[in-house]
Amino acid sequence: MNVPQNKNRLTSGLVGGLVTTIGRILISVFVPAITFLVLWQVFIFLRDSNAPQLVIVLVAIVWGVVGVALLFVVSNWFVEQLPAEWSRRLQPFVYIGPAVAIMAWYLAIPVIRTLILSFKDDIGSKWIGFDNYIFAFTDRIMLEAFRNNLLWMIVGTFFSVGLGLLIAVLADRSKFESVYKAIIFMPMAISFVGAGVIWKFVYTYKGEGVGIQEIGLLNAIVLAMGGQSQPWLSIPPWNNFFLIIIMVWLQTGFSMVVISSAIKGIPLELLEAARIDGATEIQAFFGITIPYIKGTLITVTTTIVIFSLKLFDIVRVMTGGNNGTNVIANEFYLQRFTYGNTGRASAIAIVLLLAVIPIIVNNLREFNRERRAF
Repeated sequence: MNVPQNKNRLTSGLVGGLVTTIGRILISVFVPAITFLVLWQVFIFLRDSNAPQLVIVLVAIVWGVVGVALLFVVSNWFVEQLPAEWSRRLQPFVYIGPAVAIMAWYLAIPVIRTLILSFKDDIGSKWIGFDNYIFAFTDRIMLEAFRNNLLWMIVGTFFSVGLGLLIAVLADRSKFESVYKAIIFMPMAISFVGAGVIWKFVYTYKGEGVGIQEIGLLNAIVLAMGGQSQPWLSIPPWNNFFLIIIMVWLQTGFSMVVISSAIKGIPLELLEAARIDGATEIQAFFGITIPYIKGTLITVTTTIVIFSLKLFDIVRVMTGGNNGTNVIANEFYLQRFTYGNTGRASAIAIVLLLAVIPIIVNNLREFNRERRAF
């Protein structure tokens, strides 16, 4: 006689648990959504408000910080009300969800739109197939840009990483290590545009003639030594190397600091044991130091290679891409904002993206390999 009652109770309990679970899930989804909508409406109100600008800025800052914290707190609290299994699965997305949404909106969607535009004409109204990509790989100026980027990638990366490694090793043995490193690292505080303006004065050439006085630092040195001033930025292909010097000047400090921190992590016992066994400093350097910091060297090299591929500021400020100094990013800028050709600009952007992706993938593989090794 108790069996039907037990079944009814069991059914009632299952239905009640299911309703409770569904209710919690719905609340966990809708409450954060409502919170977000409230925050968005406040943003719209502040944007369209006629209040003094200072008041709007202060309220926006306070409301932005409090609002984002409120969004996380409310979302996290409601997810914690779910059954343990659901809570365990959903809780990470409370924190990574906004980041994923932002990356999708500002990275994934623009990439898809750019890819679509790369198959259209200059105003994005008619499909023209692979014509823009044919232009990207056959046009003389584009081939020149590819060559120059390859030059930046090989020469610039080699000297940036090489000098950074050399300075890191030598400075580590000096009592004035912090002073030397501060001086070498200081250019990193300067923007690429600022660095271009500074070095433009170094390479300035006024020309020859009566009453003309050179103001460029390099030409002043050449004249003081009895030589003749030169238009350094107008002499291909050497002008590319003069521009690469700026990149080396900027990036050496970055590579030095990162590599130096890795070198300091090498156990002193290893180096001392190598010296006791009769190894020279050079043998210890190539046999212990380099293998130990291999992961750091790969990371630094990858970072600088990616920078060299998407280089724009220095070339734009110094030469505008003229006299054989054009690079891929500058040609993209010219096609889009000077010539108004959206299709070609999009194709160039996709080519640049495809050139960077293999380097990033390789870097991630090396990172995972190093992590598994430890």
